[in-house]
Amino acid sequence: MPTRDIFANLSPLDNRYWLSNERVFDGLSERISERAMLKSCARVEAALVEAHLARRGLSAPAFGAALAAAVERLDPDAVAAEEEKTRHNIRALVNVFQRGLPSEIAPLVHLGATSADILDTARSLAVRSAVTEIILPLLAKVDLELCRLVVDEAETPQVGRTHGQHAVPITFGFAMAEYASRLGQSVLRARELASSLRGKLAGATGSYNALSMIYPDPEDFEREFLARLGLEPAPHSTQIVEPEPMIRLLLELDLAFGVMANVADDFRNLQRTEIGELREAFGKDQVGSSTMPQKRNPWNSEHVKSLWKAFSPRAVSFLLDQISEHQRDLTNSASERFVADWLAGLAAAANRLLGVLKGITPDRERMLANLAMTGATLLAEPAYILLAESGRADAHEIVRRATLAVEKEGLGFGEALRREGGASEGGAFEAIAARLRELGHTNADEFFAKPWKYNGRAAERARKVGTEYRSLMKGIAEGGVA
Repeated sequence: MPTRDIFANLSPLDNRYWLSNERVFDGLSERISERAMLKSCARVEAALVEAHLARRGLSAPAFGAALAAAVERLDPDAVAAEEEKTRHNIRALVNVFQRGLPSEIAPLVHLGATSADILDTARSLAVRSAVTEIILPLLAKVDLELCRLVVDEAETPQVGRTHGQHAVPITFGFAMAEYASRLGQSVLRARELASSLRGKLAGATGSYNALSMIYPDPEDFEREFLARLGLEPAPHSTQIVEPEPMIRLLLELDLAFGVMANVADDFRNLQRTEIGELREAFGKDQVGSSTMPQKRNPWNSEHVKSLWKAFSPRAVSFLLDQISEHQRDLTNSASERFVADWLAGLAAAANRLLGVLKGITPDRERMLANLAMTGATLLAEPAYILLAESGRADAHEIVRRATLAVEKEGLGFGEALRREGGASEGGAFEAIAARLRELGHTNADEFFAKPWKYNGRAAERARKVGTEYRSLMKGIAEGGVA
């Protein structure tokens, strides 16, 4: 096959993203490229021949060696040339595969099978391999880097943000624990779903018509054949394997893609000039802008989100492929071929985010300064809780008025609280201070002077999540081959 200038390729996956993901993409190519899929189909055909031979008591070592050699030397160019004649991809594969086999076993190739038996079974094998050996280890490495941030920054004060506004204090490790947990759950679920992919050998409509002409128990033969490939039969096939197991896996991976996009989007926002709590690594010769030399753009985080925007919507086609008219139509023929592209897009985003995480630098001083920007009013929540606990039904309104006084009159929060409640009722600040003393805080003014210490169980939760998922992801990450 002639070589091709990668910059003449149409898809960015085959030029720009191949250059920055060569090792990962090569691993995927070995499993889900067109060449790899042909080899996978040939492997399925070989397993079918071996199963027929075993039933006939003819499973000689020489035949096994001949089948393995035929799979290995299968020439995609020859199959493509044959398809120009047959106008049928699997018949072309069968014809070419048979030519490389001894005459005694060549007639057993494809015997009792229909095209979808081979294609769907091969696709399950290929996608399972790509997901378990390339995609999941890569996602697990991303999660391990998140866990590192979770544990290292478990105590780092950061203001919590809801609706883009300062909320109550948390820690940066706690913020990262959300993503470590969400991504880790998707990795674990996708691993289960990958192991649940199915194959089939049920024939043209799934009713075992052809195999019934050969064996008294065709379903037993199907189980024997698939066992050679490490698969189980679908509970009920038509001409095609039930689509839901593959769709569930791809949709779970799409959820993982979304979590990574969420991480990247948060990182991008936290690198805004006016926030400045994070900074991506920046190379010595890297340029942030073609015209503004001072710029240091969060372009890698933005790239992860951009890849998600390009590829995640394609998951709709997974759902559309759920529908096949009667026992089978070919409306999934083209769309299923792009699963390989989609997995490559996911891998490119994961690889990019992995690099971001390895080089990200939290600015702890800026985090604390941003938290302090809102001042003691960040403690409006505990003030309200403590005042309500003291028996004031109007506690929320009292504290709300105090925060408005801070904003409009420039008062300190403690001073504003002291003005509320009325002397006859004991005063709001005094009631809050009394409740604080019961909780071990002897000085209410000191409590309100250090809002970053009001972070609940953020640090403990962060350490728990980081430790748990670090343990769960380690084995999956180490199981990868790319």
